[in-house]
Amino acid sequence: MKTVESVTEGHPDKVCDQISDAILDEYLSRDANSRVAVETFGSHGILMIGGEVTSSADIDVERVARELYKEIGYDDNLEVMINIEKQSPDIAMGVDTGGAGDQGIMYGYATNETPELMPKAVVLAHGLTSRLAFLRRNHPDFGWLRPDGKSQVTMEGGRVTTVLVSTQHADNVSPGEMRAALISHLFEPVLGDVSGVEILINPTGRFVMGGFAADTGLTGRKIMVDTYGGLLPHGGGAFSGKDPTKVDRSAAYMARFVAKNIVANGYAKSCLVSVAYAIGRAEPVMVVARNTEGKDLSEIVKKNFDFRPQAIIERLRLKSPIYRETAAYGHFGRVGFPWEEIIKI
Repeated sequence: MKTVESVTEGHPDKVCDQISDAILDEYLSRDANSRVAVETFGSHGILMIGGEVTSSADIDVERVARELYKEIGYDDNLEVMINIEKQSPDIAMGVDTGGAGDQGIMYGYATNETPELMPKAVVLAHGLTSRLAFLRRNHPDFGWLRPDGKSQVTMEGGRVTTVLVSTQHADNVSPGEMRAALISHLFEPVLGDVSGVEILINPTGRFVMGGFAADTGLTGRKIMVDTYGGLLPHGGGAFSGKDPTKVDRSAAYMARFVAKNIVANGYAKSCLVSVAYAIGRAEPVMVVARNTEGKDLSEIVKKNFDFRPQAIIERLRLKSPIYRETAAYGHFGRVGFPWEEIIKI
């Protein structure tokens, strides 16, 4: 049995991830060599943005944050505080020569369980939250939906046994009306036949207050939602707000790229790639790949893929301003990102 969750773009943590990545994109669009490490914190009317940036670009950070907050679907006024300084020269000294921006361990995974080469539970959990947002933005009968929300999918033996959606809603919609609408327009389109599936919707009975009005949010607090739903290891480093010299982001993307191509090229039904770095050093201290049965695929990986930070950045075109789109509904298993491309090896 396994359970995986996802959150909508209006979840407080995801709002912060998207703001951090929108700021990163703004810098990269004006200076592709920008070094950015930006964290965002939101809580009850206050938005705090801090971090380190070294760039020739000068951007209006507050404007980027406010525009994105409104675009997500919130209209409450925020007091915005900003404290951004330059990157430490001690870190830059190693990165400037092509070394890793930090030490750490990163993982990438792929499985032939789904066309996306991702675990099915992960695909379904993101499918529910992304469709919630689609209904809120596009369907005339769902004007009562609000931005904040979560999904959870429990599977056993390849079958969905329980699904849970908690979604922020207007005060004037009844639980019965909500349940009927979500079963026909959300659960059935994503899951198919839901007979025999336990369906839970807003188990407390009410979810009117959401976003920063109800809870705090912080960049990097949904790393399992961002990756493999807790089904696989995670090295600990978050992604959002970090430029690609930070290997906890770029090497995790590369590890997914490698794992996906190992599976897509028929070398394994599933593959877990692990890589580790020392700060300031280009060559990783470890690159290991194994299939589900434990067979070592490391030599295939080392022969075909270069895990040095600059090589990763070049191969996956990571200096492009593509990051805001990664910051909700998972970084992996989605069309359009360079680490999801399939090549022949």
